Amino acid sequence: MNQQLSAAPQPTSSVPAATGDSPSAVLAVPPAPPAEAAALLRAALARHTDVSDVAADLATGTPGFTLVDSRSTAAWDQGHVPGAVHLPTASVPVLAGRLLDPARPVVTYCWGPGCDGATRAALALAEQGFRVKEMLGGFEYWVREGFPYDTADGPRTSVPDPLTAPLRAADDCGC
Repeated sequence: MNQQLSAAPQPTSSVPAATGDSPSAVLAVPPAPPAEAAALLRAALARHTDVSDVAADLATGTPGFTLVDSRSTAAWDQGHVPGAVHLPTASVPVLAGRLLDPARPVVTYCWGPGCDGATRAALALAEQGFRVKEMLGGFEYWVREGFPYDTADGPRTSVPDPLTAPLRAADDCGC
């Protein structure tokens, strides 16, 4: 018995291909109107901050927020931001009320952009009535940007990654 195999149906896309006659892949879905974009971007900034801003505020000695490392004890010992409170996500329901001031905003972080631990911790804290933000980039970008960190063996600092931060501390990325 000799059967001919037919080609499998190809998936279709609602996004037009980028050709000389059609919109670009970037603009296939047009940008939001300015007022809508501003509202969405403002909402994103209300939920997120970055490591450079956290570092700058911590350097003042009175940042106005509590920084929470939501990772495990082994991860904390491997390295954490100086001054952070260690509160693993699973412990938030039991320990948040004892460790954190509910009147003070909380900034959560976990390993890095590939980990949603900071999001899960922020959700658990928000559900308990805390005002929260996530530190984008997490501990990974804290280290990659060359900020000091503490380990079980003492303080450390890494050379900034030139793809994530200016190499000279005096330089400002401009963003």
